[in-house]
Amino acid sequence: MKKEKIIITVFPILLSLIAGAIVIGCLGKNPFYAYYNLLQGSGLAPKASYAGHKGMITDFTSFLNALTPMLFAALAVLIALKAGLFNIGVSGQMLAGAFLSTVLIGYSSLNGVIAKPLVVIIGFVTGALLGALVGYLKHKFNINEVVSTIMLNYIIQYIVSFCINSFCVDPISRQSKSVSAASRLTLVDTVIGDYKMDIPLGILLAAVGIAVTAFLFQKTTLGFEIKAVGSSLKAAEYAGIRVGRTRIIAMVLSGGFAGLAGVTYYLGYFASIQPRTLASTGFDAIAVALLGNSSPVGIIFSSFLITVMLPGIFVCGAVYTPEIIPPALLYKIAAAEAATPLPLFAEMLLVILILEIIREAGLRMPDSLGNSVSLVAALIVGDAAVSAGILSTPVI
Repeated sequence: MKKEKIIITVFPILLSLIAGAIVIGCLGKNPFYAYYNLLQGSGLAPKASYAGHKGMITDFTSFLNALTPMLFAALAVLIALKAGLFNIGVSGQMLAGAFLSTVLIGYSSLNGVIAKPLVVIIGFVTGALLGALVGYLKHKFNINEVVSTIMLNYIIQYIVSFCINSFCVDPISRQSKSVSAASRLTLVDTVIGDYKMDIPLGILLAAVGIAVTAFLFQKTTLGFEIKAVGSSLKAAEYAGIRVGRTRIIAMVLSGGFAGLAGVTYYLGYFASIQPRTLASTGFDAIAVALLGNSSPVGIIFSSFLITVMLPGIFVCGAVYTPEIIPPALLYKIAAAEAATPLPLFAEMLLVILILEIIREAGLRMPDSLGNSVSLVAALIVGDAAVSAGILSTPVI
């Protein structure tokens, strides 16, 4: 069982790296250079030169700053999955928790010792209340959590956008006004030696959250009940487990971690909220949780990988370099698959071909393995293609 879990996590990554290398190589670029660029951008490999007061360590701390909300969001998805639920409303819960923290604490004159803990508490409680609502609707009226969370995403998005545009919009950036430095969960431009770096305080809280979640599912009765409900409702009911109560508690915890993801994202990695926009982190976390095999330890590595590849999510909005890919060829492919650009389209065909060869050889393929391959491959190919200069991301 443990060997299969490792294979499910590692094999999609290796297969996706190979698929990405083949696609990039066919387009006349060096895949190893492209992958090395990804490591450089994350502070995992040195660059040729740096700006003043910057270095490999400052790139890495910025990478950890982006990693923190991803870890919390992945925990939110993971806990819901353990209970047999699918929390697709993580992004909305992130936004709600961050907005209330911004309004109540971010614009206050409280000092950092008081403001930072309050930001964390408000973010967690707000997300937990939204999760409780979803769990209650599921238990009381059997409303599918996917439907309710999607609807809540839009409701939260438009309410927050209205409030920002009406009361606290920055006339220049058209985003919400920046929160105070005392309330931010990132110490910005902190001078250490010759470097100015962003230090994410939330990364310590994320480590605690992962440890608590692992303990919950391995050592506690509640964790066992959540897993039992997720595995079989009938068996859980037969064993005397209160299914409705357990589902609600699972969604409370899931929403709470989503709220923490929100405050570390909007009041940590950033300092403001963009109206009418949901953070992609909540949706990327689904891939992270699946790739990590729904394990608290596994999501550490999958979050690390996906955060390195994060720019690849913009591949569908990328702009082609006409000298490399003839527009006529692009139009023909677009006619066949309008929503899928060439590298992603080619990568998907290549992955499907490899998986079919494996199946034809009679090898057993877990269902989650094939799903994880496509999720990771899309990110790897997209970001590597940008790094190699095959694609250029649009200016937003």
